[in-house]
Parts: sequence; C-alpha cells; structure tokens
Amino acid sequence: MNFQPATPLPGVAGWQFLQRTNDAQREVFDRSPLLAREVKYFKENIRSVLTAKDLVEDRQLFKVALGAFGLDEEIGKRFFMQKILAEGTESNDALANRFTDPRYRQFSEAFGFGSSLGPRTGEFDFGQKVTDAYKERQYEIAVGDGDTNLRLALGFKREIAELAASGVANTTAWFSVLGSTPLRTVFEKGLGLPEAFRQIDIDKQQETLEDRTRDLLGDGSISIFQDPENVETLINTFLARAQAESGPSASTPGFSALSLLQNSNPFSAAGQINLIISNS
Repeated sequence: MNFQPATPLPGVAGWQFLQRTNDAQREVFDRSPLLAREVKYFKENIRSVLTAKDLVEDRQLFKVALGAFGLDEEIGKRFFMQKILAEGTESNDALANRFTDPRYRQFSEAFGFGSSLGPRTGEFDFGQKVTDAYKERQYEIAVGDGDTNLRLALGFKREIAELAASGVANTTAWFSVLGSTPLRTVFEKGLGLPEAFRQIDIDKQQETLEDRTRDLLGDGSISIFQDPENVETLINTFLARAQAESGPSASTPGFSALSLLQNSNPFSAAGQINLIISNS
C-alpha cells in the first residue's frame, strides 16, 4: 500500500501546510513499495517496446504510461488507446487531435509510435521522464484522497506552469485551459463563475476567463502565470471560495487532525513526515 499524504487542514491553510511539507511527503511517498516496483519495472522494460501494441499488451507498462499523463481511467480501453498511440499526432485528423482534452495528444506525441521519426521509447532518459511524471501524478491522486481541492490546486500549479511557458498564442492557451479539468475548475471557481458558465458559447467562455483574469491580476495573458505570485493568488482565491462554500465548520476537524499529526506515532505515516522534517 502506498503512503497516504497528510492533508489535515482544508482551504488556504491546508495548501500552505502542503507546500511546507511537500518535499518531505514526496520523499516518503516515492519510497512506497508498490510505487517503487512499478517505476523499476517500467525503466527496465520500456526500451524493448517498439509498437503501440507492445505497450498496451503489457499491463504494468501500460498502467504507468497512462498514469504519467493523467489517463489512469483509460486502463480498460486497450484498443482505443492503441489507436491513439499508433496514429500519432502528425496528421490533423489523427484520433488524438480530435479531442479538446490535451492529454491524449500529449500521450501519443510523447511515445512517438505514430511519428515519422519513430518511437521514443529507446531514448536514454525516456523511462526516467515518464516515471517522474507518473510519480508526480500519483502523488496528486493520493493528496486528492484526502482533499479533492488540494489535488486540483497541485494539478493547476503543474499544468499552468507548462502552459505559461509554452509560448503558444494566448487564445489557443485559453482554449487549452477549457480542455483541462484542474485548470478549468480552478479558474472558474477562483474567478467566481457560476455552474451555468459552462453552458454558454465556448468562445464566450474563453473571453470571460480572459477578462476576469485581467480584473483579478491586471493582465489577461496566460503568460503572466510564469510568475509564481500570480499562480498562488489564483490558487488561494480558489481554495478560499471552495472552503466558504463548504461551510464554516469545515476547519474544525482540521485543527484536531493537525494536533493528532503533531503528536503522532513516529512509526505512522505522519510520524515519518515529522521525522524527515525535523532532520532536514
């Protein structure tokens, strides 16, 4: 069983706690026996995978490959994902390019089975890159088991940094936001948009997000999120609104949990974190 990250507080306080303890918690999480075995197997075997069919037929490799791109839920759609991989992304009508969700395109592009340059699985650092992404995503999932909003915040922080640094046109970047669950959710709630917002025309959604971001941060360009302060401002606003919606009593068990964490058994998961923090 993998280590369960500690998320004893909700909202902004919970995010601050997670940020302070993130390195220590990740260190313990990455040493989880199951995760370590999955990573080791992938690194040792991925270089021998030369086709999309090879990948989807090895469930252990396929699981890590999907998880690295946040596609864990597609583990049962073997033939569908084989088609995504085999067709690549070079053709405009390739299956991966038909989705608004960018994960399918990123997945297919990363493995390169449908690329004119051939698969990338033999590259010397390929296994390391994929397993690093897998561990990060699995950590986010584990955090989400304790607090869904903190998982969304972690996903937002990771994805918005990549998008802001990508150099794509601003309008295109905003449409990428609309196709990503963590980005869309954090922006919508952080900017105070109602549930009905998703029902309006997609072009109007893009314009609204851009305008509301300009009102909050002084600029409607995705590139402003290269500044960590802007990222933190939106995450904190999102978490504050989410906590307010859950009611004033939400923080009460959090403080009790924090007290338990601070006085936990040193052999428990929480105790391992405290031990690492105290020795760092």
